[in-house]
Amino acid sequence: MIFCEEEMDVSFLEKIARKMSDQNIELVLVNENAMRGINLSQRGIDKSTDVLSFPLAQNCENLLGSIVINLDEVDKKAQEYKHTSEEEMALLFIHAMLHLQGYDHEVDQGQMREKEQEWIEYFKLPKSLIIRAQEVENE
Repeated sequence: MIFCEEEMDVSFLEKIARKMSDQNIELVLVNENAMRGINLSQRGIDKSTDVLSFPLAQNCENLLGSIVINLDEVDKKAQEYKHTSEEEMALLFIHAMLHLQGYDHEVDQGQMREKEQEWIEYFKLPKSLIIRAQEVENE
């Protein structure tokens, strides 16, 4: 189950959450300014980002952790990559869920990329965040 304060249809994200974990997820939807503040206070990085994840300790009331998604960035990337905002939000959500489960693409040997791709194919979504970032690096 997803706990979300925003009045928004998150049923597709609920479906993803149920498939990826049997634990609850807190979903926080913010704008670019709020995300910048969260990124600065939690990570010491003074810029906005698309998604952040905050895992919780084991057995914390069956809550895996919190996912914060920047809705301004969702809309920008959906337009840039020519897919829907729902698809972009699902991509960010899957990426963050994997981080909550302990994956880290910055230090692993491709395990997160592989797992992310499996979920993206399962839900019939566009290119993953990791793939898109690698394409930008290779340009």
